[in-house]
Amino acid sequence: MKALSENRKAALLSILILVVGCLIWEASIPAQKAVGELTEYELLTGGGQPKAGVPPPSQVLGKAWEQLSNPFYDAGPNDKGIGIQIGYSIYRVLTGYALAAAIAIPLGFLIGMSSVAYKALNPFIQVLRPISPLAWMPLALFVIQDSEMSAIFVIFICSIWPMLINTAFGVAGVREDWVNVARTHELSALKTAFTVILPAAAPTIVTGMRISIGIAWLVIVAAEMLVGGTGIGYYVWNEWNNLDLTSVIFSILMIGVVGMLLDSMFGLLQRTVAYTE
Repeated sequence: MKALSENRKAALLSILILVVGCLIWEASIPAQKAVGELTEYELLTGGGQPKAGVPPPSQVLGKAWEQLSNPFYDAGPNDKGIGIQIGYSIYRVLTGYALAAAIAIPLGFLIGMSSVAYKALNPFIQVLRPISPLAWMPLALFVIQDSEMSAIFVIFICSIWPMLINTAFGVAGVREDWVNVARTHELSALKTAFTVILPAAAPTIVTGMRISIGIAWLVIVAAEMLVGGTGIGYYVWNEWNNLDLTSVIFSILMIGVVGMLLDSMFGLLQRTVAYTE
């Protein structure tokens, strides 16, 4: 009951902060005259012409209603609904992320279980890991010659390192006496990895996966701004080129919401793994 009460208080406080923030934002936006409301003198001098400014929350809310009421419309290459754009981005993120997991987790096991593998591969990891994922984009575009696959490759690059390092750290941190017990039962290395090491290292591995999905969602926005065509990053850049700041702010909020949902899913997985450990 106490935890439930705290959750309710936290929810009410969050709503209060949101409402107060939106009211301050709305009140801080100066009222702008429409063209029909300008005086003849203002029109002649040009001093009263409407200027582009940051839209108030009411306009952003209106844009959200307009976009979310029909999120999957497709009116041509440069006019697609927000649902379609987010769908493209999620597809690229999940594809690159899955490829990274397929390599990072087994390789992390190898590094964590073998000191020789760790010493041999660590120099390469330390050199490649600090490189910005977007720095790979020109090379990917030149070699792959496909913007879609290049974006997926960049997601692969940025996702692999947190999973690899956390997996290796989690595997290396498994208690040695547990591994010794498995050896006394004459379990094979593969069976030991699956029945002893994997359950013990799972919380650390999932933490790396959670970090990776957050980084991947951050990077895809920038990657799509570079390659263009489709995706939420392209949508933001295209609306900026159209000087539609209302759509820009709306899309930024949608990026945050999707990122929160992705993180929440991995947070749930993390709690499940920790509970069953």
